[in-house]
Amino acid sequence: MFTKKNSFWSLGMALLMTLVILIFRPSVVFDYDFESFFPQEDEELLFYQDFRGKFENDNDYLLIALGGNTEVFDSVFLSAANSLNKSLKKLEKVERTISLLDLEEPIVNPFGIRYRKVLDWENAERLQNSRKTILGSLQYQKGLISKDGNYLLILLKNKQRISKEDGDELYQEIKNLVANSGINEYHLAGKIRAQGEFVNLLQEEFTFFLGISLILIVCLLIIIFRTWWGVLVPLTVLALGILWTISLSLYFNKPLDVMSVMQPTILSVVGLAALIHFFNHYLTQIRNGHPKDEAIRISFSELVTAVFLTCITTSLGFVSLFFTNIQNLKFFGLYTGLGVMLMFLAVVMIAPGMLYLLTPFKVSENDSFSVMWRKGMRLAFLWTLAHTKSIVWVFVLITLISAYGLSKLQVNGYILDDLPENNSLINEFRFFDQEFGGSKPLEFSLSAGPKAKDLMQYEVLKEQEKLESFIKEAFGASAVVSPLTLAKSLNKALNSGSEKAFATPTIGQVRRIEPYLGKAVEESPVRVLTSDFKSGRLSGRTEDMGSLESSAMKAKLSKFLEEEINPDLLLVRITGTSHLIDISHESVTAQMAKGLGFAFLIVALIVGFLFRSWKIAVISLIPNVIPLLWVCGLMFVFGIQLKLTTAIIFTVAFGIAVDDTIHFMAKLKMELSKGKSWLYAIKRTYLETGKAIILTTLILVSGFSILTLSQFGVTFYSGLLIGMALFFALVADLILLPVLLILLKKEP
Repeated sequence: MFTKKNSFWSLGMALLMTLVILIFRPSVVFDYDFESFFPQEDEELLFYQDFRGKFENDNDYLLIALGGNTEVFDSVFLSAANSLNKSLKKLEKVERTISLLDLEEPIVNPFGIRYRKVLDWENAERLQNSRKTILGSLQYQKGLISKDGNYLLILLKNKQRISKEDGDELYQEIKNLVANSGINEYHLAGKIRAQGEFVNLLQEEFTFFLGISLILIVCLLIIIFRTWWGVLVPLTVLALGILWTISLSLYFNKPLDVMSVMQPTILSVVGLAALIHFFNHYLTQIRNGHPKDEAIRISFSELVTAVFLTCITTSLGFVSLFFTNIQNLKFFGLYTGLGVMLMFLAVVMIAPGMLYLLTPFKVSENDSFSVMWRKGMRLAFLWTLAHTKSIVWVFVLITLISAYGLSKLQVNGYILDDLPENNSLINEFRFFDQEFGGSKPLEFSLSAGPKAKDLMQYEVLKEQEKLESFIKEAFGASAVVSPLTLAKSLNKALNSGSEKAFATPTIGQVRRIEPYLGKAVEESPVRVLTSDFKSGRLSGRTEDMGSLESSAMKAKLSKFLEEEINPDLLLVRITGTSHLIDISHESVTAQMAKGLGFAFLIVALIVGFLFRSWKIAVISLIPNVIPLLWVCGLMFVFGIQLKLTTAIIFTVAFGIAVDDTIHFMAKLKMELSKGKSWLYAIKRTYLETGKAIILTTLILVSGFSILTLSQFGVTFYSGLLIGMALFFALVADLILLPVLLILLKKEP
């Protein structure tokens, strides 16, 4: 298969594929979409999509705070803010703005309806009256003005479900208008800003890790092989493998996203690990006196099956993520899994042909480096034989402690927790949490119960009053609007604009406001009711307290609804984008178990097929499950919480770590097929495969450690935890696995 002629044909095909890609280059697109982290094909998502169709997308807004160290009740400041507000309204992709600058309250009197400006700065007296009214009103505090009156809020509603490109353009237009408004201090936070900054960071990181991976690989290759061909061949293979993978995803319109940052490093270390096994075997053949051409043919022919199996298990480890219900994870897993197999193709299509073309340096069997390796591996194997029982007990003890740590791990995630801690966007969101009671949308669906006429019925409004009070207290919600808010506003309008009348209307007052309801629903700046008054929304903002605390609050909500709200009158259901993100984090253990279960099954089937033994299949899994448990213990010690982005670490780490076990077991089978005894076969496998396992782990750990330089949380923790898992797997493969095989005593 790997004769010189066949290898040259394969090399030519690889170069032709690369040439086609370079001629028909795909468009490079970067993207970050919050909704790609929603659980797909989930009942909660379907419910929200229906709810969104009736009302609006709950996160298509930008919060704009204007002000400073003094109160905003200054006519010069307000004139500048009002001018800015008018300019914002004129932008093409802005649907509307909501602020005190142009908000008017209806006043109903015997002569009809008139409208009164909430904030009037026409003269000093009116401005002072407005100040007194606004600061004394719970209706506006923390909703449209900060509690101390130092910041004024403009809530800008952009085009629904705006694209990334349009969002970037709109945000830049808004930023320019605000910067040129003459107002010195301002703060901006919202979806269109967050997506833009995520992608900018993403582009920087993608370029950085591509470059740093290249530098690392060159350094490691020089250290390991100390020959120019030992650097040139792997660099060519890895460069083309990464190019093929990225091009494949772009050809299928899969943009590069926050998860794609890890792909160059992952593919590099996987491809390099495969090359090291081939090169190590190739150099062994050279030392044994085989001519170069024969050494190439033997080394690739004997190891291609083992390397294929390691690549397929790694690939399937990633592909298992496709069976989760999170879109971002699905396609990261699918394209990285395909990328691993493309890297395998790059290795077997390019490396043999290049080695035939190149003349390697002479390899000495007795150089000090080789002698040191052989001596070290023999000592390690003898030590393992002498301490079999102690090794088992130490592994059992550490694993039990780690299992305890796993039981104590908490699932908790934040909307922006992948961003670096000192990022300006995080600081802006915290500003709105502090000054305006929250930046995270909070959304509830309201429906009239089976015994209710509609949501504006007096008895139903009283149920809404209880619900609203609970949500403000339990969730710390601010800027709450609902059908009850609409009823309170109409009640206030019918009582000459008295602030005391902004309260739940009595039965008689409900009858008085009924004639005005239709027009009020149409003119409301925020849609809170459908035209038949049977469906509505309670909408507000809250702090991003994390999915753990949010889950506790939702549990309290369920208990409250069960005990306090009459379902015959009012049906309540939490929904919205924040709720869906929380669900994604909360389902992390199920996602992790699903991916790992699939990976375990594949590995067990492969090893079981190789040895025709279920016992060996089980033994092969043990050294790869234990490192995952140890990582859980490490997470518990360092206070690292489980979340959607850290859950994938276990599936990825298992898929990569199991490669060494498969190499070990494949070599063991080869030695047994030569008629060697069980113990002697284990010894030869240990001595000959151990070096390659150590070198590949060194490269893998070094490669993933680079990811700890990332500013993205998902990338940082992936590098840290996967690197540790691979190190633990090395220890298990070279210490525990031989012990388990020795204790098995008999040949399969």
